[in-house]
Amino acid sequence: MPSTLVIYNPSAGGGRVRKQRAQVEIALRAAGVAFDAVETGAPLEAMYLAQEAAQRYDPIVSVGGDGTLHEIVNGALRASGENETTTLGLIPLGNGDDFAKMIPPEASIGGKPYDWRAAVQKIARGQTKLFDAGRMVGDDLHSDLAGEAHYFLNAMNVGFGAHAVLNLSSTPKFLRGMPGYLAAVLKTLVDYPDVHLRIQIDDLPPFEQPTTLTAITNGRCFGGGFWVCPQARADDGLLDLMVGDRVSRFRILQLIPKFTRGTHVREPEAHLYQARRVVIESGSPLVVEADGEIIYLEARRLEVELLPKKVRMIV
Repeated sequence: MPSTLVIYNPSAGGGRVRKQRAQVEIALRAAGVAFDAVETGAPLEAMYLAQEAAQRYDPIVSVGGDGTLHEIVNGALRASGENETTTLGLIPLGNGDDFAKMIPPEASIGGKPYDWRAAVQKIARGQTKLFDAGRMVGDDLHSDLAGEAHYFLNAMNVGFGAHAVLNLSSTPKFLRGMPGYLAAVLKTLVDYPDVHLRIQIDDLPPFEQPTTLTAITNGRCFGGGFWVCPQARADDGLLDLMVGDRVSRFRILQLIPKFTRGTHVREPEAHLYQARRVVIESGSPLVVEADGEIIYLEARRLEVELLPKKVRMIV
């Protein structure tokens, strides 16, 4: 039996995976990679596949976007009991592919993820590195994973960004990557919630404030190229936190170009922190997004902590 399992999400990237699957498999075989393959057909299926396969395959390769990798990481960490995972690989063919920008050699701010052909060569070489992950528990009893830990590899957020992801599902399919995210952002500008949070960072005294966007990141960017925490590193043993003040729609439009360059960090509305554990509480229900996926729709309390160097990935 081949030691490599390739998990395809055929709908990722607006159907790019489905269109390019044959080319990917030809390239893998040409590079000397023997593999089994499976295709997902429903939400969370990649998570359950990875969880079941973790004891039999090394590596498990994600072919899709950040959401596909997100599910596979969740399955791998469940299988390992939050210890070091089986090796994971990534062939980025999604809309945003934000975590691919974190894999060495690191892209500069505004840079693009590596090409899928380069990813095939990485998998053939098999060089690996350990990355941190975030662990999140929310109190949303309506979630598919209510009461269970949920993991993210790149970032999670509440407020404007989470609602933009909700709106992304209704944007035209031909808008991929940054154009699609910008269309979702513009739609979100019409109606987005005022969020008031109570935030506790590690053992420091908690503070309260209204916010348009609050994000906890392991990586440097999300949303297809918004460099929310541009100094973050996914292997430094720390989460990065960006708490944005509540701002007007006009100010959001002014800030969007700055987020795509990472220069928003010099603006007075952006407050940056680092932490190993963050607790977020809200008097009203929160939509919570992680790695491009909506995790909770009605959370009022989130406990987020770092799992240092638990995810082994091919680089």
